[in-house]
Formats: sequence, structure tokens, C-alpha cells
Amino acid sequence: MFERPASGERAILVQLDFGEGDFAERLAEFGMLAASAGATALAVVKGRRDRPDPAHFAGTGKVAEIRETAELHQADVVIFNHELSPAQQRNLERALERRVVDRSSLILDIFALRARSHEGKLQVELAQLQHLATRLVRGWTHLERQKGGIGLRGPGEKQLETDRRLLGKRVALLKDRLKQLERQRAVRRRARTRGEVLAVSLVGYTNAGKSTLFNALTKAGAYAADQLFATLDTTSRRLFVEGAGPIVLSDTVGFIRDLPHALVAAFHATLEETARADLLLHVVDAASADRDQQIRAVQGVLDEIGASEVPQILVWNKVDLTAGSPGVERDDCGNICSVRLSARTGAGVAHLRDALAEFAGVRRESPAAA
Repeated sequence: MFERPASGERAILVQLDFGEGDFAERLAEFGMLAASAGATALAVVKGRRDRPDPAHFAGTGKVAEIRETAELHQADVVIFNHELSPAQQRNLERALERRVVDRSSLILDIFALRARSHEGKLQVELAQLQHLATRLVRGWTHLERQKGGIGLRGPGEKQLETDRRLLGKRVALLKDRLKQLERQRAVRRRARTRGEVLAVSLVGYTNAGKSTLFNALTKAGAYAADQLFATLDTTSRRLFVEGAGPIVLSDTVGFIRDLPHALVAAFHATLEETARADLLLHVVDAASADRDQQIRAVQGVLDEIGASEVPQILVWNKVDLTAGSPGVERDDCGNICSVRLSARTGAGVAHLRDALAEFAGVRRESPAAA
């Protein structure tokens, strides 16, 4: 018999293989997501299918296996590393007789835990309510009995509304407040443009080391930790780079594969800063075996928010954990296209400063920039 952990809900993790590849990497990331949400994973149920079952996502036999595993470990919640339809989630909860959380709800829950600023909390609440609105058909009775928990936490709301009309009013109010904040940000952006200050944004997969690099460049002391989504609220600092002049550097929320669309929509105002930057520093965890897929995931989000055309420099971080060495690479035109460094040790950070100075110089000389 397992003893109930002092903190964290007892969870069974479920991941099915539909032939997409990188199954092991996805599973490892899934475990980190569950831990970030405060879950204690007691077992993982795996399986292979050609396509999801319309009613339960998993087949009848697999659902029975999940139920047996959940009963054996007295699990509080079953977490799927997949997007479930409202009907699939409802049918699974009936079949398993316990709460079921899908990947989108899990990520939204982590954002609810991490949000610190007023705007961040508004954005997360909006994303949660928009996601939950599609599941109103489930009814809210089981939610009312819960005092929080994975997939149920919210950063600002006192209680999940039981009425569509009230939910709609709350969503409209949140959108209005976020638009006000967006207008304030636009005013600051225009002032920065008039001052001809170069705007640079750090982007990348979650836990790639963006905040550590931000601190290495600005000495800002921004929160950095070895965990998923350590940074939610955009932080900007002005720094001076020899040869480039004043630069406004922004540390942004990390991306992840299959990022919930509701979250991207809710964070539109924040992510717009990325799309309007003069340069993106795309930070990549060079030590990750999954780095190529992570780069593609980040590019997918950049496409979605309209930032795919912003110039990029690829920053291969954590080279101290690989056989690589600090340095730069240039493209066919002779421009620096990537930098290898370690934000933790500081090795190679000077190369990045040189790359920023070089970019600023080319931009000043370019007729398009003028």
C-alpha cells in the first residue's frame, strides 16, 4: 500500500503512441510538466494506437488498464499527455470514476501557479475560462466540490462560475482590461521607437536558459530555475552594448510543443512584443537530445503570433554540458547567424554582445532601417 504524499496529488500519467516519433522525449517532458503542476506520478500507462478512439481516446482494454492502475495506487487524478475533446474527457471520468486532466488543462494549471504580475494573472484566467467554456456541457458539480487541484486552480477567480452568461461577462471584462494594458504598452513602444533604441527579445523553448542569459547580459537578477515555465511575465531591461548603444532586452515566456491555442490567444498582448522586436535571440538548449524538435515548436509559435519574419540569431546555450566550445557561425552573407555560449558560466556571452553590436551596425547602415 502506497502512503499518501505530504503534498501533491497522486496521479497516473497516460501517453499513447500514434507513430509521431520522439515518444521517449515527449514522455520525459510530460513527467516534468506533471511535477511542475505538483503531481506525484505513481505510474505511467503507455499504449500504441493508429488513431484516437472517438469516445474514450484510448481503447476499451486500455481504459480498463488505466482504471485498474488508478485503483491500485488510489490515484486522485489521471493525466493524459494529449488533447481530449469535452466528450472524451467526460466519458473517461465516468469510466475511471476520478478526475481526468488533459495536456492543455495541465499547462494552463502550471501557468496559474506561475503567474505573478497583474497582467499575467489576467491572461492566465482568460485562457482558463476560454478553455473551460468548451466544457460547460460537463456540468460543474464535481468542480464545486474541489478546493483546487491540478486543472482546477485559478490565479484570480474566487469560484468557477456555473452560468454561461456570467462566464461570458467575466471573459469580456478580462479582454477589456488586457486591451487597456496593451494600449499602455503601445505608448511605451512608440516612445522607445522615437528614441531609436534597439528592441531585442529572448525567445525559446521552456527551460532553455533564457532567464539565465537575461541575467548574464543585464545583471537584473530575474527569477531563473531549472523548471518548466519559470518565467511567465515579460521582463525588460535597458543595457548598453559597446558598438550598439542602448538596447532594451526582454525576457519572454517559454514555448512548448502543442501550446494550447487559448493560451496563445490570451497572451497575445505580451507575445506581440516579440513580433514587434527588431531582433530575436532564439535560445536553444544545446544539451537537449530533443533540441531539433524544440526549435520547430518555437518556430511554430512564432509563425502563429506573426513573428516569423523578425530577424533571428540562434543562441546555442549550455555548451558547457556538451563537447562544443563557445564561438559564432556566419551565414552565406557573412552575418552572424548563431552563437555558442554558456549563460551559466558566462563563457561565450562576449560573443553574443559582439553579435548584437554587429547587428546594430548593419541595421544603422541599411536603407530599410532608415
